[in-house]
Amino acid sequence: MFTAPSKPKDLIPVIDQAAKRAASSTDLMSEIVSTLHKNLLKYNWVGFYMIDRTGPEPMLVLGPFKGSMTPHTRIPLNQGICGAAASSGKTVVVDDVNKDPRYLACSVETKSEIVVPVFVRRQVVGELDIDSHFPAAFGAEDRVLCEHAAKVLGAWMESH
Repeated sequence: MFTAPSKPKDLIPVIDQAAKRAASSTDLMSEIVSTLHKNLLKYNWVGFYMIDRTGPEPMLVLGPFKGSMTPHTRIPLNQGICGAAASSGKTVVVDDVNKDPRYLACSVETKSEIVVPVFVRRQVVGELDIDSHFPAAFGAEDRVLCEHAAKVLGAWMESH
């Protein structure tokens, strides 16, 4: 039986339900990553990076993800599109990664990317990063979904 691909807005209640049953932030991140990767075919790599402030400089450290392995398991806050989103506290959407000098190449197949900061008590603590093999893959509905997922994670972390 054929099941039509999900629309981004259809996944908002799925993420909300995942937050209600999550036992830890890692569980919730894993559930969000799995939900987005499995249901939105253009989301080829989905993962979270969380900020580690214990070293000499803050680093984004790879958390739960789905997709190909990445060489970027630790990213300084001043590098790449991920670093730009974490440093600015703003969502970054790149329609063509080959035209953005900040892009840290992970896969030659990646054409576009969205990175959404996760906030706890108005401070960036991490981010949701999604790559696509399609150019300009992330429209307004995708942005709403991804920002919602990041907000749900941040709210869960604040309350636990």
